[in-house]
Amino acid sequence: MNNMVLRWFPRTERSSAVGIAMAGFQLGNTIGLLLSPIIMSRTGTFGPFVIFGLFGFLWVLVWISAITGTPGEHPQISAYELEYITKGQKLVKPQVQGEKLKKIPPFRNLLSKWPTWALISANAMHSWGYFVILSWMPVYFKTIFHVNLREAAWFSAIPWVMMAVLGYVAGVVSDTLIRNGTSITLTRKIMQTIGFVGPGIALIGLNAAKSPAIASAWLTIAVGLKSFGHSGFLVNFQYAGVLHGMANTSGTFAAILGTIGAGFFVDRMGSFRGFLTLTSLLYFSSALFWDIFATGERVDFDGTS
Repeated sequence: MNNMVLRWFPRTERSSAVGIAMAGFQLGNTIGLLLSPIIMSRTGTFGPFVIFGLFGFLWVLVWISAITGTPGEHPQISAYELEYITKGQKLVKPQVQGEKLKKIPPFRNLLSKWPTWALISANAMHSWGYFVILSWMPVYFKTIFHVNLREAAWFSAIPWVMMAVLGYVAGVVSDTLIRNGTSITLTRKIMQTIGFVGPGIALIGLNAAKSPAIASAWLTIAVGLKSFGHSGFLVNFQYAGVLHGMANTSGTFAAILGTIGAGFFVDRMGSFRGFLTLTSLLYFSSALFWDIFATGERVDFDGTS
């Protein structure tokens, strides 16, 4: 997705483009959370897996028929559109046979830079919070407030709608700041700080909630503000496919650790509240680490950008 945004959008519109793309991601969560209990009640546990899996095959057919690697390769693009997209940027061209591949910096060089670790830690924390909330909030509402599974799905789904909306808003704000002269680095730090500190505070509020409605409101704030990170760390990956892969690996491990750790923690401690407090502290720590070490500029790895 990030590589496609790099090719298809001018520099001052990329955060908005990521916001639109990620809005689809969050709306998918909403649809899945709302439909799954209904489907399971009619077809059994495996119904959602089969139905959503088949829709994935349909999506692939659309993708293959509609997408090209660069704007210049698309048969329907106009000269005006192509000039608008590529003005002020180096268009990433497809590899020509016999052309030498650009050398990938050694992992030791990549990991020697603090901005690399800022991206890796931000991705890890984003995935930790994201998948803990996605996986455990229906159980949270059922356990803490004793709502049934279908009601829990509604309470858990509403925040993802807010994330879709605010993710686009954050993208527009980010692009506007850059167009008005704010440095890319400062813009990325502002967006990511909101994307981490906001959810950290909201999860503390969630701990104090006394009703499912208030808990859902705090959860909506947490998930909604979390989307500002799409215009922070996520946009920074557009020039670094290898680094994006490394950071996604750390994010996957963090998601596994967080979702399993939540169950283990709740089983041992008998409450979700301690784990939510831990997640809040991790959010605050990650925001501080990002603000100290992150950059929005391209980093040179011993002569290799």
